Amino acid sequence: MTKRAGITGIGFHVPEKVLTNHDLEKMIDTSDEWIRTRTGIAERHIAEKGTGTSDLSVKAAQAALQNAGIRPEAVDLLIMATTTPDMLLPSTACFLQEKIGATNAVCFDLAAACAGFVYALVTAEQFVKNGTYKTVLVVGADLISSFIDWTDRATCVLFGDGAGAVVVQEVERGGILASVLGSDGRYAELLKICAGGSRFPASAETVKSKSHTLQMSGSEVFKLAVRGMSDAVTEALAKAGVGPEEVACLIPHQANQRIIDAVAGRLKFPKEKVFVNLQKYGNTSAASCVIALYEAVQEGRIKKKDKVVMATFGSGLVWGAVVMEW
Repeated sequence: MTKRAGITGIGFHVPEKVLTNHDLEKMIDTSDEWIRTRTGIAERHIAEKGTGTSDLSVKAAQAALQNAGIRPEAVDLLIMATTTPDMLLPSTACFLQEKIGATNAVCFDLAAACAGFVYALVTAEQFVKNGTYKTVLVVGADLISSFIDWTDRATCVLFGDGAGAVVVQEVERGGILASVLGSDGRYAELLKICAGGSRFPASAETVKSKSHTLQMSGSEVFKLAVRGMSDAVTEALAKAGVGPEEVACLIPHQANQRIIDAVAGRLKFPKEKVFVNLQKYGNTSAASCVIALYEAVQEGRIKKKDKVVMATFGSGLVWGAVVMEW
């Protein structure tokens, strides 16, 4: 009998500091109404200076382990989905391992931007199904505020910091039913942080030109995100043999209300089946879907045996969808 992997524990954490649209009005030429009508975002959580992504992830990881009834030493594998690592090396997963006491875990980072959590979840599923590891801690976390140009209203209004985590183990029923991942490097230049890597190492010039901050071609990304997520959901549902009418909750990447509405429209998902919480957190990148999943469960939008779909999209360009039975 083929093994099936599923989520057995979940948790999340966001910084205490809240940056509202009214706060941004004092910083840049914008307004609460402009931000709300174009993005759906009202506020976002921002980490204090000196915080690292691993610091942000500790409480999320501990909450997921506690929810699953698992001690840190029982974790065999720790996958950290992030594109805002504490440092270029070592991996942020190793920093987190030490902080939570997951002494027996194999650790690595996975970089797939906003799609990172879904990519990491599918990776964890493979290790559990093939018997290599029994207990996998998957963390999706990003501290995007460290890479934002706070004078650029096209990007600074969109993002917030956050971390989410799940425990993935073998399950007797339900679990992950199907997944679809995709990438298209032809569009890599549309959403990027240019400097800090091997091509453009840090220098006085890269700092002066703000090349260490996020740059995005919004309108092009919008169209590709809608198509990528909706096509991935359609394909994943077909692979799982699940009809759209059987899905209790769609959890899309929380990037922009207009994107979410367009994806739901293409898929013909009614509004009441689409979970949205970006008004509170903004786009938390790799943490987005897992934070939304946590809150959907807590609010009773997802119950035992419900079919759930997560869809995500990010820089790369990369996208993915997962169909689960909760």
